[in-house]
Amino acid sequence: MLTEKDILKWYNKNYCLEAIKQNGWSLQYVKNQTEEICLEAVKQNGLTLQYIVNQTEKICLAAVKQNEWALQFVKNQTEEICLEAVKQNWIMIKYIKNKTLDICLEALNQSINAIQYINIKKFPELYEKYLFMIK
Repeated sequence: MLTEKDILKWYNKNYCLEAIKQNGWSLQYVKNQTEEICLEAVKQNGLTLQYIVNQTEKICLAAVKQNEWALQFVKNQTEEICLEAVKQNWIMIKYIKNKTLDICLEALNQSINAIQYINIKKFPELYEKYLFMIK
């Protein structure tokens, strides 16, 4: 059974930082998430991004660099974050809300299968360029 003392530990920055260094998933118990604590957690395991209350671009980029699947938990997708995810794995284009030409090209250069996630009306030139590969 948890005591009040056990619960209060999760308000102490130094205790939390040490816990995160041992296991990034401990982030879900941290009461005062600092950028330092959050960066430590996502550098260990990008998927811990899902427990971060105040996501910054720096934290999100670090999370995606560690594990591209963290993109699913990014609240504010920037082109830089999305491009990083797609560079690691073309399938991440599936989770991008605002696809840019650069993001689409990166995904297509890895796999023609990415074309199924690209809006033909927004980027008709891509279909013309890659159509021969589909047949």
